[in-house]
Amino acid sequence: MSTPVLLGALLPVVPLVAGLLGLLLPPAPRRADTGEAPARRTAIALGVAGAAAALALASALLATLDGPAEASATWIDLGGLTVTLGVRLDGAVALVAVAVTAVALAVQVYSVGYLKRGPHDDVDVDHRYPPYAAQVSLFTAAMLLVVVSGDLILLLVGWEVMGLCSYLLIAHDRRLPEAPAAAMKAFLVTRVGDVGFLLGIALLGVSAGSFRIADVLAHDHATGTLTAACLLLLAGVAGKSAQFPLHTWLPDAMAGPTPISALIHAATMVAAGVYVVARLFPLFARVPVALAVLGVLASVTLLLGALAATAQDDLKRVLAWSTVSQIGYMTGALAVGAPEAALFHLLTHAAFKALLFLAAGAVIHAVGTTLMSRMGGLRHTMPATFWCTLVGLGALAGVPPLSGFFSKDGVLYVAEEAALHGAGPTAAWVGWLVWLTGLVGVAVTAWYATRLLLRTFLGDPRTPLVEPHDPPAVMRWPVLLLAVPAALLGLAGFAGAFAERLRPVTPATREQPSDLLPPEPLVHLGPAVLLPLALLVLGAGLAWARWRRDPAGDPATTLGPLRPLFARAFRLDDVQHALVVRPTTALAATTRTADEVVVDGAVTGSGRAAFGLGGGLAALHRAALPRAAAGVLAGALLIGLAAALIGGAP
Repeated sequence: MSTPVLLGALLPVVPLVAGLLGLLLPPAPRRADTGEAPARRTAIALGVAGAAAALALASALLATLDGPAEASATWIDLGGLTVTLGVRLDGAVALVAVAVTAVALAVQVYSVGYLKRGPHDDVDVDHRYPPYAAQVSLFTAAMLLVVVSGDLILLLVGWEVMGLCSYLLIAHDRRLPEAPAAAMKAFLVTRVGDVGFLLGIALLGVSAGSFRIADVLAHDHATGTLTAACLLLLAGVAGKSAQFPLHTWLPDAMAGPTPISALIHAATMVAAGVYVVARLFPLFARVPVALAVLGVLASVTLLLGALAATAQDDLKRVLAWSTVSQIGYMTGALAVGAPEAALFHLLTHAAFKALLFLAAGAVIHAVGTTLMSRMGGLRHTMPATFWCTLVGLGALAGVPPLSGFFSKDGVLYVAEEAALHGAGPTAAWVGWLVWLTGLVGVAVTAWYATRLLLRTFLGDPRTPLVEPHDPPAVMRWPVLLLAVPAALLGLAGFAGAFAERLRPVTPATREQPSDLLPPEPLVHLGPAVLLPLALLVLGAGLAWARWRRDPAGDPATTLGPLRPLFARAFRLDDVQHALVVRPTTALAATTRTADEVVVDGAVTGSGRAAFGLGGGLAALHRAALPRAAAGVLAGALLIGLAAALIGGAP
């Protein structure tokens, strides 16, 4: 076994072991003598050590992997249908693994301070820290299993474990009444998509005779089978990556702890769908219909998330809708045939979105609220958090030379090429759709990013606060360190080796595999970049001008009557509730009533009838002697009368 293969196999194992050991720890209360439970200290050590070791393994894999590598062993053979245990490694795998483990380590360290009980807390908020840290480790292991897996069934295992861990982590703070409901919603909505994902994997595995990814990619699938499988896989992608119409769970998931929001939104759960499509992109490239569907969903999601973010007052919900929109950029790049551009934006988004969520957590930790209407004036009292947030928002909006500028420009460039020159495997109209919605998204993103900065950090404080300040070192250092890749990672797009690592490996059995990939580099600095920059300045300038007229006001007032509609995300959650939840609930209630009244009623009724008949006969049997004698005489007379009548008959 080669060194890269060994490192790849160990990647999910290390956090898995740390998570399983952490689950054995009791959620013990604080000790009076030390002020901290030994179980919490052990959980911290296991969580941080597991994430740090995983990051070290991922970095070593990135350094030692000089080409595609794969190893597998047969796990199950069901009549010629093979399921294997193995890894499939390439440059994209190593880069995504580094991003996942870096964010996981930042979250584990940050959580030590964020979930620590303060001197004025009435409730012990951290007594359940051991299961929390263990679940974060299991979440990390599941995503890494998705990243390195060489078999679709093994990938599905990691995919589903992520869903389970997200349910547990979103519902971590049981004091919040909305947390369990949000966790259940996330679990159920993503399960809807996962049904299609499972069926798509089954179709591919049965068609190829193996679930090994290399075999599935190399097999010559029937057109109908491949089309159906790719469309079914997109259902799972829509659920996990919060794409229309299965996007409604993600904003509600903000009920979970802020570090978990960073973990889910940055480089793990919502990125999994984009990563899987990029990993199986040679299949999707042969199904233009599937890519067209993906392009439509990406465009709708991109605008939906951006517009919904403009009207939110909750700081975390602004960032949540921003994630929905940014994932739309990634799936849009996939739709026009540029998986490397999608992965590039995935990596930069992991850096700046993790930075933004952890910086938002620092603000929430300091002011005790998530509402921007109760913030303001934090620039001078929280300078480190302000500058890190400025970097993150600049990268989100695409301000040069921050990372988001280069990766978002890469997405817009490939969409423009598909629209104007017909590049890529999809129709030109898909390129036009992705390109135009992406340009509108640039202006809207700049607008709500500027609004967030102004409402949170500038102006005067809108609520008397108890001297807010930058977070303690254990929370501050992860934020400061994440600001570095958020600012500089985009420059890696100039390196040819970096671009080459992000290109998906195409099976050698396919003819002209280079036709599936655009030959251009990741970074394109030409005249076409002026249009997105102009839209960026327009969006930010409109928000700034409105704020300058009334620093105490909210720039969202310019939305007018559209503001309530945007705040409710076009009421699609209500539509989903009316079309799906209520009919399903009514059907369940009808089924329960029929079961209780008809099925159970028949069984219960027959039992009651038999019981009543038996009781009546028993009462007659226990009758008094005179009544019994009279009954015997009456019976004898009836028998005698019957005998006389029968005997006298001719």
